Amino acid sequence: MAIAQIKNLQRRLANLEEEATAEITRACGHELWLSLGFDALDTLEDADRRARANYYYGQLQTVRELMDALG
Repeated sequence: MAIAQIKNLQRRLANLEEEATAEITRACGHELWLSLGFDALDTLEDADRRARANYYYGQLQTVRELMDALG
């Protein structure tokens, strides 16, 4: 893969990471989940918010794994 393609992919992954983080924070209503981790998402009482937070947490984990693989 060309260097330009890798840089472009890294930029897009960073954008996805920011989006996922913002959506999880919005679903939780606070940023405490950053220090508490995945367990904080399961404590959300509203099923829709919990589902949205879990979806974006999965996206966030995927993005981070891809970023680690790219280096």
